Parts: sequence; structure tokens; C-alpha cells
Amino acid sequence: MTEQQQVWMVTGAGRGMGVQIAQAALSAGHEVVATGRDPERVQDAIGAHRNLLTVALDVTDPVAAEAAAAAAVDRFGRIDVLVNNAGNFYAGYFEEISPEQLRAQMETNFFGPLNVTRAVLPIMRRQRSGHVVTITSAAGIIGQEFCAAYAASKFALEGWMESLRYDVEPYGISTTIVEPGFFRTELLVEGASSIWPELSIDDYAERTTQTIAAWKGMNGQQGGDPAKLGAALVTLAALDTPPLRFVAGADALAGVEQKAHLLLEQVDAHRELSSAMSLDES
Repeated sequence: MTEQQQVWMVTGAGRGMGVQIAQAALSAGHEVVATGRDPERVQDAIGAHRNLLTVALDVTDPVAAEAAAAAAVDRFGRIDVLVNNAGNFYAGYFEEISPEQLRAQMETNFFGPLNVTRAVLPIMRRQRSGHVVTITSAAGIIGQEFCAAYAASKFALEGWMESLRYDVEPYGISTTIVEPGFFRTELLVEGASSIWPELSIDDYAERTTQTIAAWKGMNGQQGGDPAKLGAALVTLAALDTPPLRFVAGADALAGVEQKAHLLLEQVDAHRELSSAMSLDES
């Protein structure tokens, strides 16, 4: 391995954004451990490459995460960049999403990255180097209609990642949150990554029907190019000081800027009341 060459581990690499991230890392000359539930599908999606290792991994299984990390070290000797990319989308209004669906959303989108990162961090700490990249979403910083479960899982990831930074910085490990907007992936493909609500409530019925139709109509029309996002991550991972947060896509940029202005407006609106909460010690 050359001094500039890195070993990447990418979850959810059998389709969508994960494929493009793995391909971008390989194109840059890096070694890649690409994981997914079906390693043959992962290999077919990415294409054969001498620097590619495909490994079976269900991110909700901590034992499988440990095995995947061990396989990476057995093959390449180290892990320099972990990309937590695997995820899915349980869409719907909160009351129509069953408790089982909401827990399933959290298991994949939140606890999944935690499982994989928990397996990889001991390796990075031994190396005294590494970079944990977690793909959240614009919905991880901006709540959206029909996204109660999905946004909850992504907001949770953001809080975890912001705090994880302080845990691992002393050991030479950096962290980056990536917040994509709408990219042309399979996230909105019904049955692949999108799951509609199990419950039905009359008050929501018409809105649910209309919103599902709108989401389906967006599939294949998203403006973001996942290949460009993959290339951007390769660029960021090569920096001496990677960013703590990377907003990906013009739509996400606009949304995050609007949210930042809204937060400041809300702070200013009640500044005097907010500041008057101290105990009177006299």
C-alpha cells in the first residue's frame, strides 16, 4: 500500500450511493471492503477489481459487523475510512407508521451504523488514525412531512456523530457527517429501500395517498449525481483536516441555510425570556 492509498470500508454497497462511493474510492487507487447483505450482488454492482473485497453484512447484526471488520483487516491489514451508508426509508405520517416499523427504521438507520462503527473503532484506535464518515440526510437536520421515522433516525445519527468526535479525536480519528439532498439512487424504489406505512387512519388517508404518489413520481427524477458525491467523499477523505459536516447538493445547501436562519430568528425572538432563567442567588 502506498503512503496515499487508503483502505475504505463501505456499507450498503450493493446498490445506490454505496456502489458509487466504492467505485470512486477504487478509481482513486484505494482498497475497498464493500459490504451488503448479498456479497455477490455487491460484486456485480461494483464490478470486479483487484483492490476490492466484498463481504456479507447485515448492519443490524453486531456479530456480522465484527466479522466484516476482521475480514477487512485480514485482507488489507487496516481500515482507514469507514463509510456508514446502508439505510432505508420508512415513509409515512407518524400515527400511520406502526411501532414495529419505527423500531425497524431505527435498527437499520441508527443502530446499524453504531454496530459497524463499534466494530471498526478498536482497529482505528490501534492504528491511531482513521476517518468515520456517516451518511445522514438533509432530513437529519430539517424535519419534513411524511418523514417522521426517517428524520428521527437521521437526527439521532447526527447527535451521535457530533458527540463521537470528542470521544475519538485524541486517537487521531476524525469524523464527518454527510447530509445529501435528493440524489438519483434507489432510496425511493418501493420494496427496495422505501416502505410505506402499515396503518391506516381516515384523517390521513387522502394525504397519504397523494404523498405516496408524489414520492413515487420523484423516483428517477432526483437532481443529484451519486458518482459526483462519491468523488467528493474521496476528496474530503484525503484532506489533513476533513470537515465535521458536509452538505451535499444544491437543494440540501438551500435547506440547511434556511434552517440556520430560522434557528437564529427563533433565538432572537425570545432572547430576553431565554436569558432570564438564572437562579436569583441574593
